[in-house]
Amino acid sequence: MFGGHEHQLRQTVIALRAGQDLSEHQNPGEATLQVLEGRVLLKAGGVSWNGSVGDLITVPEGLHSLDAVEDSVVLLTVAKTR
Repeated sequence: MFGGHEHQLRQTVIALRAGQDLSEHQNPGEATLQVLEGRVLLKAGGVSWNGSVGDLITVPEGLHSLDAVEDSVVLLTVAKTR
């Protein structure tokens, strides 16, 4: 992986147990979410996207949240613009 606080590109592995979530938060820049294990639900406004193992989801601009449908691990990649 490449990234870190001194770079614009950042990658973070996030693990969530079934039923846990990342509450609504602002997108810091262009971002994708790759599902490594489990199933997740990405929500923004009135729209949602289901993600399963191997899926790559583009994170929409603005406020969004992430729910773990099953025990899940995701790779968040952000090109920080703010």
